[in-house]
Amino acid sequence: MADGHKDKLGRGRFLVMQIESIQTGQPRTVGKEDAEDPLQRAWTSAIWKEPVHGPVWAAAEGLNGDAHVSTKSHGGPERALLLYAAEHYPRWRAEWSTRDVGPGAFGENLTVSGLDEAKVCVGDLFAIGDVRIEVSGPREPCMTLVRRHGRKDLMEVINGNHRTGWYARVQREGWLEAGLPLDLLDRPYPQWPIVRAALVRRNRTRHPDEARLLAACPALITDWRAKLGR
Repeated sequence: MADGHKDKLGRGRFLVMQIESIQTGQPRTVGKEDAEDPLQRAWTSAIWKEPVHGPVWAAAEGLNGDAHVSTKSHGGPERALLLYAAEHYPRWRAEWSTRDVGPGAFGENLTVSGLDEAKVCVGDLFAIGDVRIEVSGPREPCMTLVRRHGRKDLMEVINGNHRTGWYARVQREGWLEAGLPLDLLDRPYPQWPIVRAALVRRNRTRHPDEARLLAACPALITDWRAKLGR
């Protein structure tokens, strides 16, 4: 959404929603096989993402040049893109007392401004130039992030501060580039902001009725719907 356009998120504000940077990554192996600390042992991941300068093609399976080692919960049409709020990074830098954390540090493909987990809902349809993306659900923090940053409590921290990031499908393929605005075209499920969806999934055994409600959302990632509906 460009400057001067009325906020379509229903808050009566003016926002700039745009891609701040684009990242892709290939698998790399780090660590030592005989390390005593489990976090330092050899492992392979594509969580290290590097900036892409210029246009990059967004296909149904994800960005050209981006790869995944574990395809069970990363990549594929329902997790084609991982988005993360640019506004989270100053908070991480302050909390960790370091400057060495910025766009791509949480494995995201698109670092975006003007959006976060409280403002984005499952099923939101965004236009980014000619590309159309549909939000499919929260990113679930995992050990890959823990090992990437060497912080044993990181999953708990992210679940507490809700800086998870979120996944999207590519509904219409096309070129993406840093600086392009995001325009919210449709919000069919305003009752399911990313923050709430993540909480319901984590608490599904304690609140099965909420879990079943979320499972009924057709825009949610299919394997999440199956788990929640059990």
